[in-house]
Amino acid sequence: MLALTQQTSFMLKNYFTIALRNLWRKRTYTFINITGLAIGMTCSFLLFLYVHFEHSYDQFHKNSNQIYRVVGDLHSSSQTLHWYATPGPLGRAIKAEFPQVKEITRVITGSILVRKGSLRFQETHSLWADSSIFSVFDFPLIYGDPAKALKEPNSIVFTESAAIKYFGHSDPVGQHLLLTSLGLPGIVTGVMKDIPENSHLKADMLVSASTYATYLQPGVEQDWGSYLYSTYLLLKAAPKPAPASDAVAAAIQSKLPALIKKYEGGELQHKNTTYTLSLEPLTSIYLHSSYGAPVSGNLDNLNILTIIAIFLLLIAAVNFINLSTARSVERAKEVGIRKSAGAKRFQLIAQFLIESILISLISYIIALACCHFALPIFNQLAGKTIRITYPLQLLALALAIGSIAGIYPALVLSAFKPVIVLKGNFAAGNKGSILRKTLVIAQYTISIALIVCTLVVYSQLHFMQRQPLGFNKDQVLIISNATDNNAISFKNAITDIPAVQSATLTSAIPGRTYNSEGNDVWPTDVENSNGILQRIDPAFYNVDADFIPLYQIPLLAGRNFYKGKDSTGVIINKTAALSLGYSAETFQQLIGRRLIGQGDKTASTVIGIVDDFHFHSLREPIQPLCLQSGQWFTQYLSIKINAGDLPGTLAALNKKWDISVPNRPFSYFFLNEDFNSQYRSEERFGTLFIYFSVLALFITSMGLLGLSAYSTLQRTREIGIRKVLGASVTGIVSLLSGDFVRLVIAAFVIACPLSWFTMNQWLQNFAYHTTVNPGHFAVAGFAALFIALLTIGLQTIRAALANPVKSLRSE
Repeated sequence: MLALTQQTSFMLKNYFTIALRNLWRKRTYTFINITGLAIGMTCSFLLFLYVHFEHSYDQFHKNSNQIYRVVGDLHSSSQTLHWYATPGPLGRAIKAEFPQVKEITRVITGSILVRKGSLRFQETHSLWADSSIFSVFDFPLIYGDPAKALKEPNSIVFTESAAIKYFGHSDPVGQHLLLTSLGLPGIVTGVMKDIPENSHLKADMLVSASTYATYLQPGVEQDWGSYLYSTYLLLKAAPKPAPASDAVAAAIQSKLPALIKKYEGGELQHKNTTYTLSLEPLTSIYLHSSYGAPVSGNLDNLNILTIIAIFLLLIAAVNFINLSTARSVERAKEVGIRKSAGAKRFQLIAQFLIESILISLISYIIALACCHFALPIFNQLAGKTIRITYPLQLLALALAIGSIAGIYPALVLSAFKPVIVLKGNFAAGNKGSILRKTLVIAQYTISIALIVCTLVVYSQLHFMQRQPLGFNKDQVLIISNATDNNAISFKNAITDIPAVQSATLTSAIPGRTYNSEGNDVWPTDVENSNGILQRIDPAFYNVDADFIPLYQIPLLAGRNFYKGKDSTGVIINKTAALSLGYSAETFQQLIGRRLIGQGDKTASTVIGIVDDFHFHSLREPIQPLCLQSGQWFTQYLSIKINAGDLPGTLAALNKKWDISVPNRPFSYFFLNEDFNSQYRSEERFGTLFIYFSVLALFITSMGLLGLSAYSTLQRTREIGIRKVLGASVTGIVSLLSGDFVRLVIAAFVIACPLSWFTMNQWLQNFAYHTTVNPGHFAVAGFAALFIALLTIGLQTIRAALANPVKSLRSE
């Protein structure tokens, strides 16, 4: 046994020694292979890390497979609203009815004003949460008791980072603060670790849900018609072989209609609506939910990036296979001599596989180093904070790449017959040539497809950024959280600032998701011009009389609001009017008609119709919209300014704000930047696309450079004979380049339909989108052909200019 082990060790040592000698002897071949593989591995590893990170959302909770979110479908006569907010009493009713539920917790996302002495912060990532949140989720506390931290009203739990902002590094438990514009007393009862980035719940501060129910909206805990809470269930762990959590969740879900009927008290029937509940696994929320979330990912983009990662590895592996088979003639004599000396085929296979794996391991080490240095840049491009946490998995992948890439060359080279080779009669067969051509076509197909996809992504971004929006978003400064009554006095006070043209207080601004709670399903009973009863479910904006003039939204019929009047008047958009059965020619007939909300005691009168404008992103079609006159539930102050002295204007606004709204920090943003930020994920997606497309083309070109060098070397004598017989340099260059050009053209033909289908499907994610046009294919094909000719040009021109005497001297 010991002798066998020593013999195996000796053989492996010899294999590695020979492999290192071969790699060093053919340094150009080794450099091309290692560089291509290292770049391919680096790019693929980064993309795999990103994909793994995106799929890891909410999996850090130890009971993640037992946690479900309750979501609802609210059905009216005209549409269905999908939403993750649920009524306040629902969670406790579920816990009371179903013994399979171990615990429930509810949260409300919010933005909460916090004051401590002279410090004023608007904590935009805040949650009103039940005390049971620490029993359902793994948000460990550094200070405080998780069972009591959020039990009482006025309780606050900060994250570690937020606590440092207010109290430094000392234990803040027991410290007092003021909450909201009402100045509610708050006491710090705990400090938790910062919530991991891969959580769909984001918060720097938790405030007890009882605070919200006590001070801000009394009665919400019993109101089945107020959809504010995100409700989460922690199911009991059933002993095996009991049903899995998904089966238990399905059983609970099947009984939820009866629960709604039992508890909601006929309110839904009164509103002529129905409410269907579903249970959604926690780990599905970020990527798979159709109900929305505070943060969510894009599964389609993620699948495309996964395919790109695989393609990059394939391109790099193809380079290795191509170069190895191209060297088959060169290494044929070596194989013949070793077989004549008694080498077995499995020994030769082992030798070539070790060479392949050695190249892969060297590439892996270089790739890890590159990942380490490139990761900060990649994180900046991706907008994430990803760490290299799976080196063993990546090592296994590297070994697999080396084995897969080396197995075919090993089998081909080890099969050479020594008698034929040593007689000098060996010639490369057609099989290897066909394989190499096929693999080159595959490489260029992928590269061209990636270029087309990149061009389409950027065309869609350009389309969205240049698409007419129906309103003017330029030079509009937005002050968010303008919820205080003092915001009205501030609006009036800034009229004497020269750069301020106008201002408007609204409940929402274009581009920001807005849920007009309580009015989401608002069927209207009105007869259209043909006497037919129609129903619509519009979104609602609370605005003042300055909204339409400031945003320069065209009026199609009727008039704007009068200042301080029209409390029962509404202005609807063109889509709402068309949905009611009116046409552009009969819009005027709708003016003065009354819209009666189902269950409402008062009616609203249509006083105007505005042209459609994109109050959501271009991913979504324009929906019916209703503008109401009123300054309740206002959240944003839009200010139209001159762009001249911007620093001076901001300083003047800040000074007025501190006088009018002394308890709230002055925070602002510009609408054009905020509206365009909706497409930041597409921008990042496009940026990643272009970088990895360029790298894919670079790796492919490196392989083509190596192939052209070997092809030219093998045809040296042929070139010499042709030159002696009078062939021109141009003719020889065309001869040597022609085969590769034909391969690129074949790849182009294959890549066009594949990339068209892929990007056409991707564009369907947008309600308003561009098209995949012939220009995208033309640019991609020309770029691939140009780079291919540039890559092989040096080799072919050098071969064509070589002195034929040198190549024919040995003949």
